[in-house]
Amino acid sequence: MTAEPPARRLDAGRLWAGGLATAVVAALVAVAGILLARGVLEIPVLAPQGDGLWGNANTATYALVAGGAALAATALLHLLVLTTPRFPRFFAWITGLLTMIAAVLPLTLDASAPSRIATATINLVLGLAIISILNGVVRTAYRATPNR
Repeated sequence: MTAEPPARRLDAGRLWAGGLATAVVAALVAVAGILLARGVLEIPVLAPQGDGLWGNANTATYALVAGGAALAATALLHLLVLTTPRFPRFFAWITGLLTMIAAVLPLTLDASAPSRIATATINLVLGLAIISILNGVVRTAYRATPNR
């Protein structure tokens, strides 16, 4: 008689704890990207150059939206885990396409080329960070359960 491998069950609390941590990282990536663009490269991202290194309220809004995007991605991942076969593939495609849209959209705006490129780059890095972190989180959010 061969022993069956233990069943695996998603630990939703662990998934959401990782999603919350991902939201914090995403917000910090947004702030770091803006600081790099504005402070080091002197590119006016999200606010006129005269608003200084920290910009204006848009910087905080951008960070909050980045964190919200990470939480939305966590919700999508949780939904896909519960309902979809091969959920990692669907998650990668959906979030990858959303990241592409977020990176291309600033390039269509009426702003200076450096500002458009900096914003597109920040959005791309944000999306890639969220995708890569959540892919790791979901792999560790499974627990072995005893077979019955």
